[in-house]
Amino acid sequence: MTRIVDLSNPELQALRRQTRAEYDAFRGRGLRLDMTRGKPAPDQLDLANEMLALPGNRDYFAEAGDDARNYGVLQGLPEARALFAPMLGAPAEQIFVADNSSLAVMHDCIVWALLKGVPGGASAWGSTMVQQTAPAFICPVPGYDRHFALCEEYRIRMLPVALTGQGPDMDAVEALVADPSVKAMWCVPKYSNPTGEVYSAETVRRLTAMRTGAADFRLFWDNAYAVHHLTGQQREIPSILDACAAAGNPDRAFVFGSTSKITLAGAGLAFFASSPANLAWFMARAFKRTIGSDKLNQLRHVRFLHDQAGLMRHMDRHRALLAPKFRAVEAALDQRLAGTGAATWARPEGGYFISLDAVPGTAKAVVALARDAGLALTAAGSTWPNGHDPHDSNLRLAPTFPSLADVTAASEAIALCILLAAIEQQTAARGETG
Repeated sequence: MTRIVDLSNPELQALRRQTRAEYDAFRGRGLRLDMTRGKPAPDQLDLANEMLALPGNRDYFAEAGDDARNYGVLQGLPEARALFAPMLGAPAEQIFVADNSSLAVMHDCIVWALLKGVPGGASAWGSTMVQQTAPAFICPVPGYDRHFALCEEYRIRMLPVALTGQGPDMDAVEALVADPSVKAMWCVPKYSNPTGEVYSAETVRRLTAMRTGAADFRLFWDNAYAVHHLTGQQREIPSILDACAAAGNPDRAFVFGSTSKITLAGAGLAFFASSPANLAWFMARAFKRTIGSDKLNQLRHVRFLHDQAGLMRHMDRHRALLAPKFRAVEAALDQRLAGTGAATWARPEGGYFISLDAVPGTAKAVVALARDAGLALTAAGSTWPNGHDPHDSNLRLAPTFPSLADVTAASEAIALCILLAAIEQQTAARGETG
């Protein structure tokens, strides 16, 4: 198809009338579709239904003899830590097992750092606020809105850095971390939310070796999609903890993960992994906060997944359900938008999202058009700090929760809305009205 900007005025008006007619026809179908959040679909949750009967009403003792019904074992059952050690890229003894939300663990780490400081620091991160200098996080963009929301909640400054396809722009990162008020950086290193990119080994090396103005700088390493492959080619990244140790900065990374998109999203396990010093810091805080996490749930996971091979077999079943949905989105975008210049989009090999860049200045219009046609999309701007995309172009598409039929229909609508918004912008730029 010819690029929209290269069409003659009569051609542009003909395409406008045709696209508007197709859009009106879709809107007339009265559909109600939702692609706002990256949630597991019901058939994905069904994959773990056997867990609901585990560990049973008799065998509730852990391998070391601990009664999982009772208090204790603050760090988490050794067998649960061993099961997820490969996924986290950490030794079992450097892992803490929490309850179902890794976001809650990230929240606690931020609050504890603000109030108490972290190993290697001279003071609490929040102490700089007294001098009117709020601590800052580097935020690769497009990024995860809930990461940004945590920073907003605690008045942490956010410094956006562009992603390159290999991870964040490291020249920009290395320049920013020279400032001692820059305390941390958000990272979703594998199948990143929403771009799907995988950090390269060179990016990991530079993140772990770079000089920072803050001695207590931390990488908030949210490896949420470590085993969430969409193809048979499983992308891998270096262990961030091994890389930090090799670079002489063993305490630099806080690693987070969970089983939310592996087993049951509302009843999974969350994890914190880090250096021995960071783990001791975390556990000292956690000891004041809780008597221990849900060990019955830890047993449930161990007895359902068994081992690393069982975990990967389970993720293969997820892939069989998810991959067709991603292909449906890509097919609709290819068919409607290829060659038009109306958008570019990622083709992720894993994760839960497709990142799409519409013509600058049209993302909000696309979301509005979609809403009027019965399709809910994530708000334009949500992939940027404070909800402000300076280009008004990025959209995060979440095809996991709806049925395949609904994803197919929604993808057709998304493509129509993107094309129509681009046509309307070009029409307005030319001063055309007919």
